[in-house]
Amino acid sequence: MMKPPIERKPEWLKVRFPAGPEYARIDRYHRNAGLHSVCRSAACPNQGECWSRGTATFMILGDRCTRDCRFCNVQAEAPLPPDPQESAKVAAAVAELGLKHAVVTSVTRDDLADGGAAQFARLTGEIRRVAPKCRVELLIPDLQGNSGALAVILEAAPDILGHNLETVPRLYPQVRQGASYERSLELLALARELAPRIPTKSGLMLGMGESREELLAALQDLRRAGCALLTLGQYLAPTRGHHPVARYVPPEEFEELAREAFALGFSHVEAGPLVRSSYHAEEQFKEAEHALL
Repeated sequence: MMKPPIERKPEWLKVRFPAGPEYARIDRYHRNAGLHSVCRSAACPNQGECWSRGTATFMILGDRCTRDCRFCNVQAEAPLPPDPQESAKVAAAVAELGLKHAVVTSVTRDDLADGGAAQFARLTGEIRRVAPKCRVELLIPDLQGNSGALAVILEAAPDILGHNLETVPRLYPQVRQGASYERSLELLALARELAPRIPTKSGLMLGMGESREELLAALQDLRRAGCALLTLGQYLAPTRGHHPVARYVPPEEFEELAREAFALGFSHVEAGPLVRSSYHAEEQFKEAEHALL
């Protein structure tokens, strides 16, 4: 029987309400330009910090997902056709906001033959055109294992390619319906094979019911797939209808896990209760760049 959700959050998970001129500027720009941000759609706890620092993660291909993962706050509904003007609008926002490191992710689009790969590639090229000094990090879905679609994305030459495992294989049937642990690992391994100069990145959420042994085994699997960058954060259930939080992992345990991950060979690790995939993304890129030298 599934345990009931833990009601009270510990002190280390409390964050300030978003505020400040940079937060207000980016929030206003998103609303006026009709852009989607994973910061808001996925209820990211770092929204205030990141936006106040003038950084944000863009979400393309709409705000409706073809999968209904029980950890995610993005709506699971029939998606609309891709917006042909989306790449131009997002790239214009990157240039207008003066970003040095743009992170782009998407909903999962199993309704598209290429999973949205062409849109990722098109946007990467458009950002290169209008903001050539801006680094581009892509956080992609599993593309249903379509190697040709992955090749299209890699040919656009993003600076970092990310794809999240999210959790350990035992929990996939409960929280990642439609996804496959093995398929995700194969995507990361193939990306390293096709484009060895592009660092790969993945992330897991802790506190969903995984054991420490299962987590360490997943980290070893990522290293065998050639993954260089890692994020570990606390899972927070968006609503009572989502997968419940099994436990809140204390900061000192995240610090210990980061040390173990570095010992496995990851070039950069961000680990902490409030860490998410794009947290300190620019610093992660610098570490990966040094590792490739």
